[in-house]
Amino acid sequence: MKFMQKLPKSLIKSDQVTLFPEGALGYLIGPTLAMLTNSIMANYFNAYMSNVLNINKWAGWFFTSIPVVSVFFVILGNILVGRLMDRMQTKAGKARPLILLSIPLSVMALIILFILSPYVNETMQNKQLISLVLLAIGYILLFAVAHPMYSTPHAALVSLSTRNGKDRNLIATISNATALAAMGIVSMILPFFLRLLFVYDMSGNGTPVYNDAGVIEYYVDASGAAIYDGFASYQHWKVFVIALIFLTAVGALIEYFFTRERVTEEGLSIDDKPKAALPVKEQAKICFSDKFWWIIMAFLFLYQMGGMLKNVSQLYFCQAMFPDAQGNYTTANGGTIQGMLAIIGAIPTALGMLVAVPLANKIGKAKAILYGSIIAVAGGILGLLFPDNLTIVIVSFVIKALGSTPAMYLMLALLADVLDHQEAVHGNRTDGFSMTIYGAIFSGITGLATGLMNGVLSALEYSASNISSAAIRTAMPWIFIGGETIGFAAIFVLFLFMKVERYSDEDHAIIAARVADKVSAEKQE
Repeated sequence: MKFMQKLPKSLIKSDQVTLFPEGALGYLIGPTLAMLTNSIMANYFNAYMSNVLNINKWAGWFFTSIPVVSVFFVILGNILVGRLMDRMQTKAGKARPLILLSIPLSVMALIILFILSPYVNETMQNKQLISLVLLAIGYILLFAVAHPMYSTPHAALVSLSTRNGKDRNLIATISNATALAAMGIVSMILPFFLRLLFVYDMSGNGTPVYNDAGVIEYYVDASGAAIYDGFASYQHWKVFVIALIFLTAVGALIEYFFTRERVTEEGLSIDDKPKAALPVKEQAKICFSDKFWWIIMAFLFLYQMGGMLKNVSQLYFCQAMFPDAQGNYTTANGGTIQGMLAIIGAIPTALGMLVAVPLANKIGKAKAILYGSIIAVAGGILGLLFPDNLTIVIVSFVIKALGSTPAMYLMLALLADVLDHQEAVHGNRTDGFSMTIYGAIFSGITGLATGLMNGVLSALEYSASNISSAAIRTAMPWIFIGGETIGFAAIFVLFLFMKVERYSDEDHAIIAARVADKVSAEKQE
């Protein structure tokens, strides 16, 4: 990939991390825009398939299996990205060039999923096979190729940007805030516009429901579920996705130009020749022998699994547990409740961003996550006890959000500490292999969580007309609240043994001495 050597360099020239423009543009605004696609897909693509295309009715096997089957391809995709990142040691870095490559891949996947794939429903048997093939190709291309090509290098930038612990805590907090910001835009703002994406069928079929002004708002079927116009919704999604493509591309470009890999630059010789990457087998050997590596990876799995179960089930939970003023269960009302929960829950999460860095600097990242997990479990238990009481669910959501903030903001900084410790002990970094596993976890969990929820929905014979059944009202709280609560209980146990930070000062001194020795030796040659 010789052409990669000619990529434009970073616009960041400072040797020290700065809040602006590096932190604000490279780690906040750019990634927030770039992550909108993944947030929207995680929250609404399932509803798109079930409420617009009605795939769960005419291809239930596809609805349940595609997220799970895609996990295999996600793992392969992350292995590919990890190896590319190891070999992509250019003047522009080894992670940032892959962020550029993710742009055309994401664009292509979205076009296949929403524009090239034809509109179908249970009556259009002649188009069903074509639609399923294109949906499968687009889904796998997005989650197994495009998403890892962006998310894995994006996450690696924290550990590659600097070795300064306080600076790393700062940009790790900002970087993880982007996931909150992207998810916040999707879960707090978009729900109030769901009627534009899930369009009501106003043709007069069913029973009319009137608003306070006496105007027909929508129609419901015999079970009280709203009736949607699938084709109109499909057309609206096309327009929406075109705007999404533009925002995703712009965000990735901003991130590329306003970040810098200072640690990668250390690995370049005086003549800018890159250091050969350590073979995967050797990287794996280092990782598998490191107890701290196992703890951090198990933590990442539990954190992401609980969070993704919450995200993919949130709309279904809100729709199933809380009817509108007329006593009907609609996607629009569920979306309104979802948006309200997200807005209220974002307050403690945003405040947590302000205290995460000072707290980590004072007591350590691992202890902050440990104590936070206790708070998160307490909030989750409260919600599980009263899942149909909106006030208590809101309180539970706030408590759980407050407890999860240390894990959200500090995970990448703690992962960087683990990688630094490996480098100090073994003399080599394992960014490629470690970020491959990290990327597989964060990309693959979407499929696993979605597949689990879809399996439950299919087993309970879910449709828009039985969303309020007793079985679904029993299952949804355990997916929406229970999954994350159980995850944080396990994280608490794990972090009783996470002690990597006690070695940080010694590790950095060893690494700095090696770099100085290398520069001195090259000058003498």
